[in-house]
Amino acid sequence: MMRCIIIDDDATSRLVLKQLCSKVKKLNLIAEFSNAIDGIKYLNTNKVDLIFLDIHMPNFSGFDFINTVKDPPNIILTTSDRYFAIDAFEYHCVIDYIVKPITMDRFEKTIAKLEKLQHKTSATSAQVSSNSANEMYVNVDRRLVKINIPEIDIIEAKGDYIKIKTETGNHIVHSTLKNIQSKLPDATFFKTHRSYIINLHKIVDIKDNSVLIKKDVIPVSRQNKNELIERLNLL
Repeated sequence: MMRCIIIDDDATSRLVLKQLCSKVKKLNLIAEFSNAIDGIKYLNTNKVDLIFLDIHMPNFSGFDFINTVKDPPNIILTTSDRYFAIDAFEYHCVIDYIVKPITMDRFEKTIAKLEKLQHKTSATSAQVSSNSANEMYVNVDRRLVKINIPEIDIIEAKGDYIKIKTETGNHIVHSTLKNIQSKLPDATFFKTHRSYIINLHKIVDIKDNSVLIKKDVIPVSRQNKNELIERLNLL
């Protein structure tokens, strides 16, 4: 449920909004205030998801409120004045602008708009998270080069450097095998030898103490071979 509050100096308007909120199951009205200052004090110690905010209030307007609150939550402006809509949408936190008197039909459209926006935001966040989990950046000749982790075939230690072989090319990076391994998903990558990490999905076959990845024969230490076989059984 969305935790919401009402900030409006008009008692009748607060009552109407309170009744409208009670008819929407996804809204949880937790407080109401007759002035913006009390609303700001409440936000200093409480988290809310949505604010129904009047624009015209004595001494401290709704716009004053938005400019004062640090990182405001989603806001739906409620007003009897339709001429501030353009100014209102200059603020990224303003989801909608409702002109009083507010009908149930208009209120439901506003909530539907908010839910659509939240769904889009969640989907975008999930995509960003997914992309981040599948990417890494390495410093190559003072340039940051993006590598798609699923495209990595083999990582080989060469002294103070490591060689990352991918589907599209090779990269020489000043790092350690231990450091690079910490950035890779354990379910996909396996250290076969003190000098090699392989992508388990790229194995062509296994023979004796080695694995074949494309045309590269990679050694597997005795102590790691049993674990490798167990890991493959889980795939």
